[in-house]
Amino acid sequence: MDIFFLLGILGMALILLAFFMNQSKRWSQDDLIYDFVNLVGSVLLVVYALPALSWPFIILNGVWALVSLKDVVTDLQRDSKKRPAK
Repeated sequence: MDIFFLLGILGMALILLAFFMNQSKRWSQDDLIYDFVNLVGSVLLVVYALPALSWPFIILNGVWALVSLKDVVTDLQRDSKKRPAK
């Protein structure tokens, strides 16, 4: 078993975890944890697909990662506005 395979398994597990937690109403699509777990999972799946040059998988998960990154940044900005100034 090589490291890329293990990273792919972990990436898949993280995306499925985010999906399950959202479907079970434990995490909202607006939660930072949901977006962060999707971001990490999709990046790991891109890394997994790179050695095989699996372009459809790279593009799908690359776009997923970019959208998740945008959502993480949005979540962090929103959360920082909620905190009272010191």
